Amino acid sequence: NILWGTLLAVLVSIGVGVALAEFVAVVPEGTNEIIAGVASIIAVIFVTWMIFWMARQSRNLKSELHSKIDNAKQNNFTLVAVAFFAVIREGIETAVFIWSASRATGEDTNPIFGATLGLSIAAVAGYLVYRGALRLNLSKFFQYTGAFLIVVAAGIFAYGIHELQEVGLLPFLTETTYDLSGVIEKDGWLDTLLRGTISFRSKPSYLESIIWFGYLITVGWLYLKPQKK
Repeated sequence: NILWGTLLAVLVSIGVGVALAEFVAVVPEGTNEIIAGVASIIAVIFVTWMIFWMARQSRNLKSELHSKIDNAKQNNFTLVAVAFFAVIREGIETAVFIWSASRATGEDTNPIFGATLGLSIAAVAGYLVYRGALRLNLSKFFQYTGAFLIVVAAGIFAYGIHELQEVGLLPFLTETTYDLSGVIEKDGWLDTLLRGTISFRSKPSYLESIIWFGYLITVGWLYLKPQKK
């Protein structure tokens, strides 16, 4: 029953991602960029919230889920619901985030292949943890992955701003901050790697740079600063 709930949540999440991609493909020119920009910013909000939530809840997450399952064992439908709602929130957030990341990095970085590979590894790791063959310190795991996600989210945030500037919704600070295209060859392996991981742009505008550095420094500081016990 837990697996059925999980599978249903995964299918709904995939459906949200596909629906978003299909909708954007048929909208008029110009609207496409607005949707991509707004969706990217929303995705960053989702992920930022998730990073801090996981940092707070990682120590108690396992015991909390065990408690919910123990309380629902007498009711098969409730078990399905517990699994569904445990997965669907992060599933939809992940679908929107992956869609935004694929737009930001470009099709030549094979984002769908990367996302499929990552999700497959996560599924195998989850199964191994369930079978007891793999032990993870969830607190440390989410601490390191959260720090990396902050860097990724900063790039997607800057990409969202870039799309809104492209259609004239943010017509200020549009001058180029710096140009690294002479150092990092366009579509070369380094350019592809950086775009595919952190949505790197070699010629960002002033506003993009302010957003990237501002988000990275502010959120990074809040995330890494010592927490009161």
